[in-house]
Amino acid sequence: MDGTNGSRRRLTRRAPGWAIVAALAFAGLSSAFMFTLVVPLQGELPALLNASREDTTWVVTITLLVAAVATPISGRLGDMYGKRRVVLALLVALIVGSVVAALSTSIVGVIIGRGLQGITTGVIPLGIAIMRDVLPPARLGTAVALMSATMGVGGAVGMPLAALIAETADWHALFWMSAGLGVIGIAAIWFIVPEDTLRSPGRLDLLGALGLAVGLTGLLLYVSRGADWGWGSPLALGSACVGVAALLGWGAYQLRTREPLVDLRVAARPAVLLTNLAAIGMGFALFASNVTFPQLLELPAESGVGFGLSMIEAAICIMPAGIIMMFLSPLSGLLERVFGPRPLFTIGTASIIVAYAFVLLWSSEVWHIVVANAIIGVGIAFSFAAMPMIIMRSVPSDETGVSNGLNALFRSVGTSSASAVMGGVLAAMSVTRGDHAVPTEAAFVTCFWISIAAAAVATALTFFIPKAPPIEPRAGIREAR
Repeated sequence: MDGTNGSRRRLTRRAPGWAIVAALAFAGLSSAFMFTLVVPLQGELPALLNASREDTTWVVTITLLVAAVATPISGRLGDMYGKRRVVLALLVALIVGSVVAALSTSIVGVIIGRGLQGITTGVIPLGIAIMRDVLPPARLGTAVALMSATMGVGGAVGMPLAALIAETADWHALFWMSAGLGVIGIAAIWFIVPEDTLRSPGRLDLLGALGLAVGLTGLLLYVSRGADWGWGSPLALGSACVGVAALLGWGAYQLRTREPLVDLRVAARPAVLLTNLAAIGMGFALFASNVTFPQLLELPAESGVGFGLSMIEAAICIMPAGIIMMFLSPLSGLLERVFGPRPLFTIGTASIIVAYAFVLLWSSEVWHIVVANAIIGVGIAFSFAAMPMIIMRSVPSDETGVSNGLNALFRSVGTSSASAVMGGVLAAMSVTRGDHAVPTEAAFVTCFWISIAAAAVATALTFFIPKAPPIEPRAGIREAR
């Protein structure tokens, strides 16, 4: 007991709350940036790496796969061994992966490096869990809104920077930059974020982690590579069947084992389950805009569809959405405290519908796309702020890390699905102009309608999420404020 009390006292002697939030948010931005780090290079990767276009797609796909598998596992590790410790380990993986990719001249090394970079995605749900442990309820909503928004902000703000570096410097500089971000993140977490005192002792369910990895890999491979392989091909169908079978077996095992990786009984609570299902739609809506809007802006004007912007110009047009997400964080926290997270979630998902409806009606000028993307930024800001708050109000404090990690996993399923679906639609509904296949206007219209459908399902689900009790202050924290 004396050791515990001593740990509690040490927890109160720490940096100011704003500094902790800033350190965690920076780490979150750095991890989110990994998803768009190589987007400006996608068209040039075959030449740069002397590989086929099919092989170079793994440079993007591997990051999504590893992120989906590693996020819930890192959440469980954080609950068991300390969230701060695991965040530091994830940032080390980011640095190692960045250095491996920066020193590589072949596709194998870059893929390995990108896979290690994908591990760091768990920083965001773990950062949210740390905030629950160290911040009072009055400040938690705003802090969580900022941390959760980094998932969108990192990509939107980082893309112009990545585009600038890709156009003006050697492509390896992108990875040296990401390594530098990891070093700064480690320093900030090490010196500012306090040690954990709220843990859930136990053992890591290795068999559960393996089953989850196999199941998710099978399904996500089908979603992300099905268009290239052929949706009905033996390879694609075999991947999907292995994924489904592994996840069914994993679920049965998780219900029987004494210390599961994910407590499915908690995950099946209506508030948690409905929020996670809606998260798929929100992840889909976010990444659908990341796929369609840049292409629409960059396609040649003579194609009759695009605006002929450069890579950097298109990235700058996308960037305001990320800035809006960041500046809406205080408002999101205020609205969450006043009205609760569920209405905020509904507003956010409905905003996505409005955004895509807007671009369906008006898309003849560049500013139309900028406005639509800005509205998406509003919707994502509110939705991403509400989801972790609903989760944390519905699960025990010792399962905050893994539960937020599971929510991030569902968002990743949505983003991976959007990448495959949007890419498949744009490729299937294309016409040949010169030496290139160009998506038609009907292709983009179809993509926008699909995105509206995904957002509409998410909006409908929010109405059925039950109201959860408010988060109580932590013992030993209240007096520190």
